Amino acid sequence: MIVLVHGLGLSGRYFTPLAQSLAAAGRTVLVPDLPGNVRSLRAVRRAPDVEETVQALLRWQAAAAIGPCFLVANSVGCQVTAALAAEHPLLVERMVLIGPALDATALSPARQLLRLLADAPKEPLSLLGVAAADYLVTGAARFLAGFRQARLDADGPFETRLRRIEAPTLVLRGSDDRVAPQPWGERVAADLPRGRLAVIPGAAHAVHFSRPDTTARLILEFCHEDSLKISGTFTPQSPSSSVT
Repeated sequence: MIVLVHGLGLSGRYFTPLAQSLAAAGRTVLVPDLPGNVRSLRAVRRAPDVEETVQALLRWQAAAAIGPCFLVANSVGCQVTAALAAEHPLLVERMVLIGPALDATALSPARQLLRLLADAPKEPLSLLGVAAADYLVTGAARFLAGFRQARLDADGPFETRLRRIEAPTLVLRGSDDRVAPQPWGERVAADLPRGRLAVIPGAAHAVHFSRPDTTARLILEFCHEDSLKISGTFTPQSPSSSVT
């Protein structure tokens, strides 16, 4: 069972290409919408913090009778899955963090938002259409409130939680990702006791959308990888030596 967890202000719609690639390979894929975003906007009265979002995921997981699963998250969704994996290790078999955000090394919220804007020209136009529609429904007020909650988590608990995660974890980023740059991806992978980094050349922040088949292949290979092989390892890759 693979569960895909989306980023801030979005819905699970932008995971459709990746979900289709994984399903074509015979995997069962579930894509929940996190409370406070797009179609689940009215599920809560205010933007939930990371811990509250984790609790919502746990309730959904219990209601759907889902046991331990493989979590794949993008952007701020990585903070949510990291919290779930750290606090509830028996519910997470493995994890993939795609473009983990927010970058705790960024100096200001404004700089992080500017990185998001700088990343947009690198993304496919079809993704920008999906994202724009989702952001419009979520609304600026709810997006900024969620961003503040994510900043609080990035500035403190996130990296502490990474060091407690027992599940083998692959950190995946596009070489042109402006939101989660290479040094930050390396730092996240290094913090994970059983983590490593892979880079897909020519892709930006939403690598799962622009390169769904390559992303799916890496995820499926990671599904079958010997857990002892990646335990305690850190293998950063430069774009020149990355997967294609």
